[in-house]
Amino acid sequence: MNCRPIRVLLVDDHAVVRAGYRILLERAGDIVLAGEAESGEQAYRLYTELKPDVVVMDISLPGIGGFEAIRRIIARDPRARILVFSMHEDTVFVDQAVNAGARGYITKNSAPAVLVEAIRRIAAGESYLEAGLAQQLAFQKVRDEDSPFSRLSTREFEICSLLAQGCGTSEIAKRLSLSYKTVANYSTQIKNKLNVGTAAELTRLAIRHRIVQA
Repeated sequence: MNCRPIRVLLVDDHAVVRAGYRILLERAGDIVLAGEAESGEQAYRLYTELKPDVVVMDISLPGIGGFEAIRRIIARDPRARILVFSMHEDTVFVDQAVNAGARGYITKNSAPAVLVEAIRRIAAGESYLEAGLAQQLAFQKVRDEDSPFSRLSTREFEICSLLAQGCGTSEIAKRLSLSYKTVANYSTQIKNKLNVGTAAELTRLAIRHRIVQA
């Protein structure tokens, strides 16, 4: 029997939030906090240094953001076990997180015990989806009512989210370490896939589908 505690890297840009979850995890008894990060870049760097068993990561992060951080960690270590812990409840975020390489997804509205259980399950090599989200995904598949944003690749979705938040092409290029031309090309592809002509139309569509808040 393996009695070694589960080593967790906690990634969230709010220090108060991290402090609260640190206490919760330490009380679990079989989980220890290996480290904390407040940005996507820091999460990637600490993952390579600390080699935690599980990464608990928000996706709304400064810098490269959560989706890109997940991609970079998975590219470095395909066996990485990442649990997304986010305020976003729309299932399109779940799809995009899983496509990026996450092993699980729960929302910050879930009970504390859910976070602990999810960490244990993912550390054991399983996947974990919060029950309510799993039901929503199943319901959408049955009714075939996918969000238009599900047509986007993970990279397109990430850039789309930034565009909808009002970020310009140059700012997005800098944050994601891409060229201006690459982001501009993605922007065109995104608008074509979503059938919108302007950034304002894209933002209105994103608000309607709860990708961003008004």
